[in-house]
Amino acid sequence: MQIICDTHVLVFWGLEPGRLALRALETMQRGRSAGSLACLDISFWELAMLFARGRLIPPVAPVEFMQTLVQDLQLTVLSITPEIAVISQSNIFPHKDPADRLIAATAIANRVPLITADDKLHGLPGLTVIWD
Repeated sequence: MQIICDTHVLVFWGLEPGRLALRALETMQRGRSAGSLACLDISFWELAMLFARGRLIPPVAPVEFMQTLVQDLQLTVLSITPEIAVISQSNIFPHKDPADRLIAATAIANRVPLITADDKLHGLPGLTVIWD
């Protein structure tokens, strides 16, 4: 079964692994071994934006950092589909962040869990969250 990683989970793994909750870390380690981890393509846009604004400083060039994440975690990169786009615009979401909405909608559409610390996403109908 595939497991989707939220953008901040990728940041934690690559820059601050101590910030990952134990259950999230264990799930990522198992998923990495099984080749079942995924992320949404928009996560790379979010990361690039954080790097460009100086909110995150990668230890290597931003492109290399993101490529290393994909390789290290054996990530499958998922694209936005029409179904995901429609779900992301439904009224189940408590906030307006388009990336968060798309990432959660991807997990809902694919009926797979999402690793996230984002409390706003916990409890969404049809979403299984892995964190603590």
